[in-house]
Amino acid sequence: MRYLLGMSFVFLSSGAFAQEARQKVLVADSTKPLLKVEAGCGQCRFGLQKSGCDLAVKIDGKAYFVDGTGINDHGDAHAADGFCESTRKAVVQGKIVDNRFLVSYFKLLP
Repeated sequence: MRYLLGMSFVFLSSGAFAQEARQKVLVADSTKPLLKVEAGCGQCRFGLQKSGCDLAVKIDGKAYFVDGTGINDHGDAHAADGFCESTRKAVVQGKIVDNRFLVSYFKLLP
């Protein structure tokens, strides 16, 4: 019983930290412009070279891997509407640093 309670505490605590990390990306800075971009798997949808599947955005026709949020932070990447299976529209804020997009806000559009 104690083991079960301990494991429940660990699971719930990690969920709280994961939610907190996601919330950092959800607050737009009203002093910075919002960009409407294409978002998807850099390897599967945009042809970027790297092993595995990683979130990328396309800005002005050029694709950049994303730092600050991950491919599975917005649902299952391999679901029918996931980033590996479809390109989605998103509104973002951030900046390009060392040929990567450092995101401070990311919201998928319907």
